[in-house]
Amino acid sequence: MADTNTAADSQVPVTVLTGYLGAGKTTLLNRILTEQHGRKYAVVINEFGELGVDNDLVVDTDEEVFEMNNGCICCTVRGDLIRIVGGLMKRRDKFDGIIIETTGLANPAPVAQTFFVDDTVKARTRLDAIVTVVDAKHLPQRLLDSHEAADQIAFADVIILNKTDLVTPEELDAVEAQIRQINRFAVIHRTQRSAVAIDQVLNRGAFDLQRILAERPDFLEDESHEHNEDVSSMSFEVEKPIDPERFNAWIGLLLQDKGPDLLRTKGILNYANDDRRFAFQAVHMIADGDFIGPWKDNEPRVSRLVFIGRNLNRPQLRRGFESCAVD
Repeated sequence: MADTNTAADSQVPVTVLTGYLGAGKTTLLNRILTEQHGRKYAVVINEFGELGVDNDLVVDTDEEVFEMNNGCICCTVRGDLIRIVGGLMKRRDKFDGIIIETTGLANPAPVAQTFFVDDTVKARTRLDAIVTVVDAKHLPQRLLDSHEAADQIAFADVIILNKTDLVTPEELDAVEAQIRQINRFAVIHRTQRSAVAIDQVLNRGAFDLQRILAERPDFLEDESHEHNEDVSSMSFEVEKPIDPERFNAWIGLLLQDKGPDLLRTKGILNYANDDRRFAFQAVHMIADGDFIGPWKDNEPRVSRLVFIGRNLNRPQLRRGFESCAVD
């Protein structure tokens, strides 16, 4: 986990669990709820009616709260997610984290945006990770007939590549290559029946790029070629310190102009005249950021920014990011 400030330590970590129909989300959720890991989780199961133009979350189920055998609280609630989280905060002492399971046809963006746009929710919770479960056998077809499948992969911080026993090793490698063309930055776990260590899914500190770099040093290496696929991912580094005013002006205009195509943006910034790391994240046009602790003495103070989306212009993004450096 990243070094965080006191405010971040007091926030409840939230994991968004998504994946296409039949991929194995519920199997993974049941593992979390039944394993003896010593932690309690409030689980919000979202049955989407439809996602309107204002990204309201419509939950078409009866309100119900009950405790699982291991002490987890499972909530199936009518109303919007902000109200659900607000209600959970009244029982804050009864759980260690929140898990939100979306339906198979859901775009994770409206759920993720909830933790950016509402001040009360943002103050009391933090989006820890988006976890996407993928069906290794059927993903190639899903990518042809469903843009939701590609979006779920693009948004992911952790990908559970499930049902690996149903494909050959060659097919599995090809599927993982397809995933990497969409999202080069998520951590991928190959599984059967969603069997993965719980600590690889929960409390990941998804926006701590330093942790990811420690696990995968090639995480931010640029590829020498472009993909023609609908969704792609790009990363950039700037060695000089970043001017926060320049960055805010540039990223604000970029998200305003290109926000619909920018599924996820995240990075760690080295602001000039500040010894703390600044974590930036955005979902479409909704952005947020905060300091997450000091730079370590032996680590390079390099600003890193990742874009995952459609119609990405590498030279334009690179020039824009580099223009934010101090003179």
